[in-house]
Amino acid sequence: MRKTLILLTTCAVLLTGCGGGGKGSEQPSSTATAKSTASAGATETTEATATESEGSANVKIKPEQIGQALIDGKYKEIYEQLSAEFQKQITREQLVEVIESVHEGVKAWNPNSQLVVNGNNQYTLVSQDGKIGVVYTMDEENRITGMRFIPLESFPESDNSLTKLAYGVPFTGEWYVFWGGRDVLSNYHYEFEMQRYAYDIIQVKEGSSYKGDASKNESYYAFGQPVLAPREGTIVRVVNDIKDNVPVGVMNEEAPAGNVVVIDHGNGEFSFLAHLQEGSAKVAVGDKVAKGDPVGLCGNSGNSSEPHLHYQVSDNADLFAGKSIRVQWEEGLDPRQGETIVH
Repeated sequence: MRKTLILLTTCAVLLTGCGGGGKGSEQPSSTATAKSTASAGATETTEATATESEGSANVKIKPEQIGQALIDGKYKEIYEQLSAEFQKQITREQLVEVIESVHEGVKAWNPNSQLVVNGNNQYTLVSQDGKIGVVYTMDEENRITGMRFIPLESFPESDNSLTKLAYGVPFTGEWYVFWGGRDVLSNYHYEFEMQRYAYDIIQVKEGSSYKGDASKNESYYAFGQPVLAPREGTIVRVVNDIKDNVPVGVMNEEAPAGNVVVIDHGNGEFSFLAHLQEGSAKVAVGDKVAKGDPVGLCGNSGNSSEPHLHYQVSDNADLFAGKSIRVQWEEGLDPRQGETIVH
């Protein structure tokens, strides 16, 4: 099991999807484009948890400068930029010890992904050799509220094996990639073979995924939006009676995928469209669907922390028995965390 050195963990940026490695954890023909909102992180486990609070020093290092500050050994400046609560959990000496323990051989930190939603700013960087990643979170005043160093593992064989068929995006409008990519920094699914190339996708307007009461599903822009067949196929599984989680944040680990539609596209490729709204499925087992046909509505059922669409292609109609396959998207798309897909 991968060991991670955790300096501080902020849970606010986490969107939970179908889960991890077991049952208890879990397109239209018009042009689609992807636009990046930004491009911008290890070993005995040590945890120090805290909440965001007032910082204790002048903010000098900008988010995009953290990697270079680490390379330049500006540990004092980094420490002074930690939030007050973070500083309560770790001394400057401890911070230096942690960084130096993982920093040997690191000559550069390359921008990897950036997630900016609901007032949380998460950035990830990868060392020049691809062996170590750092994830850090900063508040709106650029105080550092979280940092993790993670040893990275890659799976080049499956990374380079795309689906035989090409797929359109299973929605219309603008959708934001919360989790998606070929590393565990930008896509927490990547660690688990059965979900390695899955996507968790939300809708964002003016930097937020919701408006109004955050505890209500109806406040979320994604909730109730049409979910479409990404290409033609035959419906082989439908779950339609799982209640949407109320209030938002409560999750159902007993039914990780929640309401789900599974489409057999042939060639051993199956689309999973998960966490659909209760009672919204518009198809039944045995139905034939064409690309762009509505199959249900985006919901918040199953092991889901807020309304979103979990989408992946697998080599088996059983999510937990199959392997995730990297999607060959139409229009040359290769969406990653922090990008907006416009269709």
